[in-house]
Amino acid sequence: MKNMALLSGVIDLRAIWNQFWPTAMDFLMDLVVALVILLVGKYLIKFVVKTVCKIMEKAGVERSVSGFIKSLLKIALYIVLVIVVAAVLGIPTASLIALLGSAGLAIGLALQGSLSNFAGGVLILLLRPFVVGDFIDTPMGAGTVTNVDIFYTRVNTPDNRVIIIPNGTLSNSSITNVSKEPTRRIDLVIGAGYQDDINKVKALLQGIVDELGERSVQPADIFVSNYAASAVEYTYRIWVKSEDYWTIRAEVMQRVKEVFDANGVTIPFNQLDVTIVNK
Repeated sequence: MKNMALLSGVIDLRAIWNQFWPTAMDFLMDLVVALVILLVGKYLIKFVVKTVCKIMEKAGVERSVSGFIKSLLKIALYIVLVIVVAAVLGIPTASLIALLGSAGLAIGLALQGSLSNFAGGVLILLLRPFVVGDFIDTPMGAGTVTNVDIFYTRVNTPDNRVIIIPNGTLSNSSITNVSKEPTRRIDLVIGAGYQDDINKVKALLQGIVDELGERSVQPADIFVSNYAASAVEYTYRIWVKSEDYWTIRAEVMQRVKEVFDANGVTIPFNQLDVTIVNK
């Protein structure tokens, strides 16, 4: 009886072993395949990330943008790799993908403003409508760009105020980059009296340009542009380097008054003649 019971137990163990052995072998094979995919996937991710980094470096992409894109790409590729490995191991991936999608949607809604600023920052850093050191004019204020981050741009105004502008707002606004071109044109309208000789006035204005020497990078344009109520108006255009614009403009404005005074040319101003009639 004991021998029969022992034999029956052995048979039961063999039956259990025969039942679970194929399943165990299948799992082991899946595990080996998953490990191979994991190792190969990690190598491919490193290769792809390295290649993208080289492309961005050759394209001159800002380091802050390239670093963020590198991290984002690596995270996305590792998520794909984990999903593939889970699928090979027989783990249901539909629920995992749905969970990741729900989490992404919740994070996106919570960080809507920040994501808008981030997208604007990426566009600014990639397209480079301005760089650090440029003087820009925006609806939020005008000043010199001192820092461009992923989320915010810092601008120092001429009176030394600091404006911190969200990149989402800035990227959707009209921006005037005053420093983009190497030269700028000073546009002035100078008034002189009707009694003053036109050629004399033009010669005096040209003499002021000649005093600038090489700081005036192109020949000036001087011509009569309008006959106003009390003055002949001369359009006065001088091309200078962008960094010299404000200095030379102030200098020219002062020299016009000094030269006109020294040569007897009047600068008319609006006035009202009143006649008193005694009855």
